[in-house]
Amino acid sequence: MATLILLRHGQSTYNQENRFTGWVDVDLTPQGYEEAQKAGELLRNASLLPDIVLTSVLKRAIYTADEVLKVLDRSWVPVEKTWRLNERHYGGLSGLDKAETADRFGAEQVKIWRRSYDVQPPRTSDEEHHHLMADPRYQGLTATDVPYTEALVDVLVRVMPYWEERIAPLLTQDETVLVSAHGNSLRAMVKFLESIPDDEIVGYEIANGEPIVYQLDAGLKVISKDVL
Repeated sequence: MATLILLRHGQSTYNQENRFTGWVDVDLTPQGYEEAQKAGELLRNASLLPDIVLTSVLKRAIYTADEVLKVLDRSWVPVEKTWRLNERHYGGLSGLDKAETADRFGAEQVKIWRRSYDVQPPRTSDEEHHHLMADPRYQGLTATDVPYTEALVDVLVRVMPYWEERIAPLLTQDETVLVSAHGNSLRAMVKFLESIPDDEIVGYEIANGEPIVYQLDAGLKVISKDVL
């Protein structure tokens, strides 16, 4: 039986400011660090000790993983970082205040951009896309790898190769795997694991700092799920 732990990062500065974050690389707030430490305590109390941590290349997820491992006294375990676990790219909405965006475009349109499964927000500019392409953490990626914008379905397409090539093989070796990532990259994984229909995943929320623990059988089908 394999154990998969999904953890959304603690509160970020943009969460606190009610801004669209996406691939913008912002830090955790003091509350976010506390949420990460609490997640570590929850895992310790449940005797859930990761053998490996997989995270994005965005520091709010990386710092969350660091805090969890400190609490568990397991900072020595391998930590792997990949752009495939990044948050959904919010395109031209990135960095904007959500309330102000709703005033500008209408609350219903913003709700569609935020919550629909397959509707992308407006694309980011060519200038911003070139800026991302020049970021050292995305060296080696193609222009199509680095998105201009994404819907949740695009995140699922991005995450699944990593699931198949890295996460699934680790789980079949009975490793306890902690994925420290983001609301939408984790929602994509949950959709796949639980076979959640497109029209139902739009209402699925993942809270900051609350570990989701799956026990999986030899075929990586869900046996049980607990939210700590």
